[in-house]
Amino acid sequence: MSSAMASSMAKNSSPFKVVLGSSSPARREILADMGYEFTVMCADIDERAIRREKPEELVKALAEAKAEAIKLKLHGEDSAQERDQPTILITSDQVMVSKGMIRERPKGQEEAREFIKGISISNLCLGIVPVNLLYLAKKFWLCVSLLLVGYSGDKAFAVNYVLVTNLSNGASKGGWDIPEIYFHHIPEDFIQSVVKEGHMTCVAGGLKLTHPSVLPFIKQLIGTMDSVRGLPRELTERLIQEVLGAK
Repeated sequence: MSSAMASSMAKNSSPFKVVLGSSSPARREILADMGYEFTVMCADIDERAIRREKPEELVKALAEAKAEAIKLKLHGEDSAQERDQPTILITSDQVMVSKGMIRERPKGQEEAREFIKGISISNLCLGIVPVNLLYLAKKFWLCVSLLLVGYSGDKAFAVNYVLVTNLSNGASKGGWDIPEIYFHHIPEDFIQSVVKEGHMTCVAGGLKLTHPSVLPFIKQLIGTMDSVRGLPRELTERLIQEVLGAK
């Protein structure tokens, strides 16, 4: 494992080992700020192949799939020292939800723009052919629903699920944390510049909310910024202590 993938960031050595199953720089920073030493492993799963209708179910399924994939990677690497020292695996996932629509990492610039601003109803409804009234009604409501998904001037939810697994005894605990974010109007020129930059939109929901240029457009945050960044500290700490105490 490269030095970039291994971290020794706590002031004091921990009585247990921690593996963070995420390549997210934000999650690494949060866990380090919590005082833990840890190593990083990526699950390398096809997240788009795992689908659930509800956002809470989706993030739970993804966090569990990541844990299973990493456990397979670690299988056979156990040593006598590791058996004597508990090993904790932390996996998590996050999606944004706006008007009931799940927003994962956007596939490209146009999708990121749609996440932030919303979609023109004329663009959505172009080409609709009213085969029958039921079909037309479904298409109409789809258009109205999708028109309203942009964050600008509205609100969104950051749906997080954290799963902590004690690899030494198989015990696992998980939980959700869902901060609510209210936005001011986000100007079109700002959206265009953000989308072109790329690195600002390569996150769940298509907008890096903690970036200094984005913060002025956040009207109110109900929840914590660490949860918005993808690893709620309080929940993660509680889950770690619970799996360490589990028999």
